[in-house]
Amino acid sequence: MTATEAVAAKAVPDWRGGFGRLWTAAVVSRFGDSLRTAALPLLAASLTDDPLLIASVTACGFLPWLLFGLLGGAVADRVDQRRAMWAADLVRAALMAAFAVAVALGHAGIALLLVLAFALTTLQTLFDNAATALLPALVPTEALAAANARLMTGQQFAGGLLAAPLVPALLLAGDAVPYAADAVTYALAALLIASLRTGGPERPPRPAGSTLRKEMAEGLATLRRDRPLRWLCTATTLCNIGMGALIATLVVHVTDGLHAGNAGYAATITAYAVGGVAGGFLARRLAERTGRIRAVALAGTVQTGCLVLMGAVPVLAVSIAAMAVFGFMGTVWNVNQTTLMQERAPEGMLGRIAAAFRTLAVAGAPLGALLGGAAAAGWGPHTPALLAAALFALAVASLAPLIN
Repeated sequence: MTATEAVAAKAVPDWRGGFGRLWTAAVVSRFGDSLRTAALPLLAASLTDDPLLIASVTACGFLPWLLFGLLGGAVADRVDQRRAMWAADLVRAALMAAFAVAVALGHAGIALLLVLAFALTTLQTLFDNAATALLPALVPTEALAAANARLMTGQQFAGGLLAAPLVPALLLAGDAVPYAADAVTYALAALLIASLRTGGPERPPRPAGSTLRKEMAEGLATLRRDRPLRWLCTATTLCNIGMGALIATLVVHVTDGLHAGNAGYAATITAYAVGGVAGGFLARRLAERTGRIRAVALAGTVQTGCLVLMGAVPVLAVSIAAMAVFGFMGTVWNVNQTTLMQERAPEGMLGRIAAAFRTLAVAGAPLGALLGGAAAAGWGPHTPALLAAALFALAVASLAPLIN
């Protein structure tokens, strides 16, 4: 093997062993999550016609990141990440099974939806930070970009192309079926992660007297000192405000504004997934040509145009096409953002830095969800997309210090 071939081989993650199991667990879990996330807004819309109340379900799903995100990252840097991940998935499996029973018995109300969204995301704060910190122990540094792209592409394929189109058919079989399926996928993912035999990343010993509070503060301070990550976090926060507004009201935009019904809603989120899968194949190559930050800025610029089209042209075909391109560029953004974080994090601090980044970035999503709901209620179902476009434009502008 030549030197060039050796480098190329290292740049591709090995499917055998740890990465293959982690990838399978992530894809299986995303399949179930997508069944739930596609069905839950429809259930909420069947329980109330108040757009603000429907948006509150989405907002409640983001709130735990504000309360527990930093704690989840500090814990992820302390404990066996594999054990944290499979334990969190087992609890989520139990919660989803109980919710499926409640739906089947007709006992699901808006209050229960709010509690469920809050509980699932609380567990996700630990799971996601542990997963981000574990990946560098499973693949070499040169392969991180490819590994992240494959993870996100697989999740988009399973979640959007396989799961989303099934939701209307599953709902015909019973309102509880998507949630029961999600419970099963959580249990399968837990088994796969528990079977991992690869050790976690190396960690330097903690200083004497170190506390979770001090370690959370270290994560925030390290993020603040790292100029590229700091500005990227600012841009991602603005985007997440826009995403909160869009996601929370997308079902209203499609079913009420476009009068496209459940089938139109399924087609729209499927188009988003198709674009996301395609973006996963090109995210790394685009970054190699432009650099990671420029690739992120390009993605945000194109996404802004897609949102303007959605809000200004209330036609189902336009929304479907716009969401496909939006999803494509979303994967480009996410792959390069995550890889840059993994590359720049000091040893033993990736969980805390990822937690600080996610907590600050996700902080805007509940606000965005409520703003989107208020905008839809006050000015019509198409205005949240325009609100999101303005926020994405600000996000791109905030990256200027890293480009110039």
